[in-house]
Amino acid sequence: MRQLQALSLAVCLGLGMGPSPLLAAAYDGSVPLLCAVIEVFDCQVAGDCQRGTADSVNLPQFLKIDVNAKTLSTTEEGEGKRVTPIKNFERVEGHMILQGAEGGRAWSMVIATETGKVSASVSDNQVGFVVFGACTPL
Repeated sequence: MRQLQALSLAVCLGLGMGPSPLLAAAYDGSVPLLCAVIEVFDCQVAGDCQRGTADSVNLPQFLKIDVNAKTLSTTEEGEGKRVTPIKNFERVEGHMILQGAEGGRAWSMVIATETGKVSASVSDNQVGFVVFGACTPL
């Protein structure tokens, strides 16, 4: 009986402490992600940059990324929902790189495949935003 308990404990600890193949795959583009905007830097053409939040620069707080559908979208429903196509997707050295363009602006996003941490930039000819955040699998 003690051997069975010890074996059960070892299996449980081994499963909890080892790397999970499901978690590792979570940030590789195989499942949709929900990403939260944590910090934003808004830079104007004159060189002035302001630190802010998604609300302070009129960016959505949450984004859904679906690599399989090739879309980046807001989480709102109905008329408030915005969807933009992912034009380019690559996996490079432990990162997912996504890029697109819409409404005269280009965007680029890098997601760490181990942690889900994200940095992104959005720019046009007058303003640029640098965004930092984190993603989680949906």
